[in-house]
Amino acid sequence: MIFAAGKGTRLKPLTDNIPKALIKVKGMPLLEHVIKHLKQFGVNEIIINVHYLAEQIKYFLKTKNYFNVQFHISDESDLLLDTGGGLKNAATFFNTHENFIVYNVDVLSDIDLNEMMNEHIKNGNLATLAVRNRHSNRYLLFDDELQLCGWENTKTSQKIISRMGYNMLKPFAFSGIHLINSDIFGLITEEGVFSMTEVYIRLAKNYKIKAYLHQNSQWYDIGKHDTLIEADKYYKISY
Repeated sequence: MIFAAGKGTRLKPLTDNIPKALIKVKGMPLLEHVIKHLKQFGVNEIIINVHYLAEQIKYFLKTKNYFNVQFHISDESDLLLDTGGGLKNAATFFNTHENFIVYNVDVLSDIDLNEMMNEHIKNGNLATLAVRNRHSNRYLLFDDELQLCGWENTKTSQKIISRMGYNMLKPFAFSGIHLINSDIFGLITEEGVFSMTEVYIRLAKNYKIKAYLHQNSQWYDIGKHDTLIEADKYYKISY
């Protein structure tokens, strides 16, 4: 599933008349970058959620013949549901006991999804979260076995600990890429608009939600003008 429903307010005025998903890096829309990266790893079916300027995204996919991938649209035109609400809204598209990828459309990376999936399956994780050791205001907190234990906002000093680690917890910044088992849908009790972070922190007390550290991968979050400029200059396309 590709999360592509955001308004891209931090990229204004570029997003005044175009959705963030269609902002270009290296002359290619972000959405196309993500699709091509997913196809590299054998993905042949994609769900995409849309909200802001949704018709432009739908038209773009149609002009590209849906990249020869089976596409499903999860339409949030009436209400933007955030990551958790957006995933729950698309639950009917997934099979039972199925592992799947969730990918933010504004993330550019050459992360090895096969290696990440192998780790996810080998460990029997409910969810595996791609993380990096980088500066951020918000961190996921993990124990020595990379099990999720909590969350911290260093700017507001807010901290939530749902599971105590044996040692000092390690902070890593989330990369906007996760692998999830569809069993999670039976555990999501939240309703309406909510973040997947809320779900993960709550479930981490009793379920395997682990980190996948990809420090050596390329990674850009195209959420602001400076990272857009940086990615356009330095990102190396591998597909």
